[in-house]
Amino acid sequence: MLRALTEFGVVPDLVVGTSIGAINGAAIAAEPTAAGVAGLAQTWSDIERSDAFEGSLVGRLATLARSRTHLHENDALRGLLEESLGLGLIEELPVTFECVAACIETASERWFSSGPLVDAVLASSAVPGMLPPVEIEGEHFLDGGIVNSIPVARAVQLGAEVIYVLHVGRVERSLEPPRWPWEVALVAFEIARRHRFIGDLASLSDELEVHVMPTGQIDPPRYPDLSQFRHRDASKIRDQIAHAYEASVRYLQEPR
Repeated sequence: MLRALTEFGVVPDLVVGTSIGAINGAAIAAEPTAAGVAGLAQTWSDIERSDAFEGSLVGRLATLARSRTHLHENDALRGLLEESLGLGLIEELPVTFECVAACIETASERWFSSGPLVDAVLASSAVPGMLPPVEIEGEHFLDGGIVNSIPVARAVQLGAEVIYVLHVGRVERSLEPPRWPWEVALVAFEIARRHRFIGDLASLSDELEVHVMPTGQIDPPRYPDLSQFRHRDASKIRDQIAHAYEASVRYLQEPR
C-alpha cells in the first residue's frame, strides 16, 4: 500500500498508528520516501527469514512459566526497532507521528506524541499474552488495538482532511460463530474493533476524503484461524506485500 501511494505522489503530513501499524507508521514517518518504503519491505522480508520470534516450544513454555503472562520477552522486537528506527524521540521525526497503547492502570487509550520512539512503538505493539506489558513513566501498556484498532477519528481530531487507511486485512474477513473456547474471546474482540471502526467511519463528515486501501488478499483465511495471531506469522509476507501493492495500484487508478 505504501509503495503504491508513494508512486502516486501521496506523501503524508501526519501518521497515526496502532500495534503493527505503529511499527510501519513510525518507519514511514521517519523516511516518507520510496527508499523508506523499500527499506520497510526489506525489514519485513528479513523478519520472515529470521527466527527472532519463533524459539522452541520448550522455550516459549519456559517464558510463560516464568512470567505467567506471556510467551515471548520483547528483547528481540526492541532490538529490531532500535536497529530500524534508532533511539530518537517521536517529536524529532520528519513527519508528525502518534501511536496509541492501552494503559492498564487507567483502562484508557494513551496517545504518544513525544518521548522515546521505540518505547512508544513497543508499548503499542505489546500483544496480550504474546509479549509483556511495557512500562512507561510508572504505567503499564498493552497493544493499542485493544482500545483503538483503526484510529481514523484520531486523524480527524488532529486536522486530517484526506485520510488513507492502511489496515492488515482482518476487516475483510467474514466472522463466524466460535466453535472452540479460545475462539470466543477472539470473535468478541473482533466484533468490538469492527464496530468502532464502522462507527467512526459513519460519523465522519462528508467533506472529508477517506480511502480504505485494499489488501489484495485473494482468499482470506477463516477468521478463527489462530495462526494469524502469532506475533510473527511471516510465512507469506512477500506475497502479501505484492498482492497489496497490485490491488492498491488498481484502486488508485480508478477515476474519482
